[in-house]
Amino acid sequence: MKSLALFDFDGTVTQSDSFTPFIFFACSKRRIAIGVIFLSPFILLYKLGILPTTIMRQLVAFFAFYRRSTAEISALGKAYATHKLSDVVCDKAKQRLAWHINQGDAVVIVSASLNVYLKNWCDVEGYKLICTELESRNGKLTGRYQGSDCCAGEKVRKIKQEITLDDYHTIYAYGDTKEDFQMLEIADISYYRWQIQH
Repeated sequence: MKSLALFDFDGTVTQSDSFTPFIFFACSKRRIAIGVIFLSPFILLYKLGILPTTIMRQLVAFFAFYRRSTAEISALGKAYATHKLSDVVCDKAKQRLAWHINQGDAVVIVSASLNVYLKNWCDVEGYKLICTELESRNGKLTGRYQGSDCCAGEKVRKIKQEITLDDYHTIYAYGDTKEDFQMLEIADISYYRWQIQH
């Protein structure tokens, strides 16, 4: 039986957040300026620790992608994945991902970041992807998510929905924030900020 390796993306595979840079990559200065004006009270609440990260991400996504062409954002996501993402993947993650692949393990990226760029990166690297998806209708993005934000307990729900865990001999999980705790708990061997948990 093969083993399964579940990796959070931002802050685990990468050295930094990929969501916010993609917003700036994909949006005009005008849209960003309008978004900042409307979102400034929410940004303050977020920085004070009052507004949860998941709500802040959804608000930002709405202002960034509402009524945008699905094809346009898909193209921007591909460009971002091709030219930006590899530069922020940390060395520890590269080594560990390569180790799992060499072992013949199934590697899955499980992330609250967006499918529009993560899918392209995962397809090139050969990893399965479970992540937050943007909703599209009639060729336009609605600014909302297709389903829930893929974080915390939702990560585990989506993993169990898409993967039969009993098919694997050993489950590894890697994360770096409290949004990953529940995913780490379903693993036989878990790493938090690259430190093995006992």
